[in-house]
Amino acid sequence: MSNYLLRPLLIVATLLIAQAHPVPESPKWLTYSGGDGPGKGKHIVLIAADQEYRSEQAMPMMAGILSKHHGFDCTVLFGVNDEGKVDPTMPVYPKKGKEAEFKKQNIPGLEHLKSADLVIFFHRLLTLPEDQLKDIVSYLDSGKPIIALRTANHGFRGRIPYEIDGKNVNFGRDLLGGSFMGHHGRWHADSTRGTIVKELKNHPIVTGVTDIWGPSDVYRTYKEGTALPEDCTALVWGQPLMGRSHDDEVNTKKEPLPVAWFKTWKTTQGKDTRVFNTTMGSAKDLQSAGLRRLLINAAYWGMTIEDKITPDRSVEIVGPYKPIASGFNYEKLGVIPQLPAAYRQ
Repeated sequence: MSNYLLRPLLIVATLLIAQAHPVPESPKWLTYSGGDGPGKGKHIVLIAADQEYRSEQAMPMMAGILSKHHGFDCTVLFGVNDEGKVDPTMPVYPKKGKEAEFKKQNIPGLEHLKSADLVIFFHRLLTLPEDQLKDIVSYLDSGKPIIALRTANHGFRGRIPYEIDGKNVNFGRDLLGGSFMGHHGRWHADSTRGTIVKELKNHPIVTGVTDIWGPSDVYRTYKEGTALPEDCTALVWGQPLMGRSHDDEVNTKKEPLPVAWFKTWKTTQGKDTRVFNTTMGSAKDLQSAGLRRLLINAAYWGMTIEDKITPDRSVEIVGPYKPIASGFNYEKLGVIPQLPAAYRQ
């Protein structure tokens, strides 16, 4: 074949390679190829592995928005059972006297964190195989940005193999800036109204954010009489309401606490990692366009492309989104193990 005929084929092949998603398709996870947009050429991995707040629905929904409206390639990884099904019903604690029968959780695809430009964590009290923990720690120490939602601040049941200056790193308390210390509001009874810190109203992460509300309650992450760690900057305060509706009255007996903040984490090599944490983020919370925009803006900020944030780029949900309510009463709620494909948004 002449060079004249080969040239068009080479051009097509080059374009296909350039447009290829960095993670191969697999029934073990979901991939979303980015279209045109500010995120073109960047890869976001979203981890869905909690048991209470329906991350298995929330993370594919967010991946759909980030890929279609913003151009990011996205990959959603799930916690699965021995059958490869997404299984929020798996126990996180061994039964007394049956510790030897306890099964560790499993998140296939964590090796693909190597190609991620950002990871969004939404997990809870996991016990993972050592090789999977090492994949996570390699990312945590890479200097690349981190976003964490709701239960991620108590995402691991035990220690992770990550040390700095001889001290083990606690993912929630040390890296994120706070771990779960209790429900400040009434568990599954209150909701949260978010208010942007006035002094930070012009921060890139809150660009175009006008209404933050969700039916999950406010977490406490520090002791009464204290505050967020000095390296954390509160961005959104969460006020507990008296019920689980948007317009419910304020619970005047409960002070507002930070529900979103950002910080810098310094790795073993001295790299600065941009970290955004929110104690909101349940699947129901993310029906709030304001909260979705907050997270998407945080993704831009984390990857240092905040100059591309606009207040009007779409955060509309792609396709139908009917999240199941939060909770552990799986049979009543209709939570059953399903293959990852069942959650494609």
